[in-house]
Amino acid sequence: MTLPGAPAANALPTAAAAARLRPLCALPAAHLAPLHGVLTDIDDTLTAGGAIMPAALAALHRLAAAGVPVVAITGRPAGWSETFALTWPVAAIVAENGAVMLRGEGGRLQVDFVADAATRAAHQQRLQACARAVLAAVPGATLAQDSAGRLTDIAIDHSEFSHLGSDQIAQVVALMRAHGLTATVSSIHINGWIGAHDKPSGARWAVQQALGRPWRPAEWVYVGDSTNDQAMFQALPLTVGVANIARFLPQLQAFPGYITRAERGDGFAELAAALLAAKAGA
Repeated sequence: MTLPGAPAANALPTAAAAARLRPLCALPAAHLAPLHGVLTDIDDTLTAGGAIMPAALAALHRLAAAGVPVVAITGRPAGWSETFALTWPVAAIVAENGAVMLRGEGGRLQVDFVADAATRAAHQQRLQACARAVLAAVPGATLAQDSAGRLTDIAIDHSEFSHLGSDQIAQVVALMRAHGLTATVSSIHINGWIGAHDKPSGARWAVQQALGRPWRPAEWVYVGDSTNDQAMFQALPLTVGVANIARFLPQLQAFPGYITRAERGDGFAELAAALLAAKAGA
């Protein structure tokens, strides 16, 4: 069984799926030079094993020095994201798949929510009921180890510290949806939440509120690595997958336009270098 998000009958074989992706080196500089900034996933796009890769952090600093803003958009919790919002040179981190925005402003943390406090409290009761149902029904299912920092969603670990097979992942997704949750599968977790927010709405929110700019998708490039990035691959005209997205190709229904040669943070750095070179040559 494939991961949720693509029926097995319609899944492309890996070779055929890979053929749909153009290498990043084929992306014309003329398409990169006019961009305003970068939107990026975090896990396995900037990081490896939960820690940011040196090449990715250096690339963030180079982008910031060049006046190219970066907004990170992740399924990770707000609590996990706090330190990075304060220490990474990013304009904002949108956590919990579009529900929470964190910004470091003069060494102080600014946290904003899509939903008000009363709505979040009511949602928490439903979320925890769903989590209990998943843990009771799916053998081997465990809450993600970062769950203590989650304010608006729940996450089940499938690859970070424990392993769930594709049938178990599909069962978790089905249970979340039966409880009225939106459910997506990232490279490490199965996330479930209540509400219409998602990564594209989080990107729009951050650009408008953190940067004070109108939301124009054509001004941005998005970088991601898994099925959880498909909504962004659909929302923006210019998208890039880091090379390790290859493990998800048979499950994708929406594809990035280009793929880097390198994996994870090294792939992000590859995109950053191409973007900065294009701007320097414009």
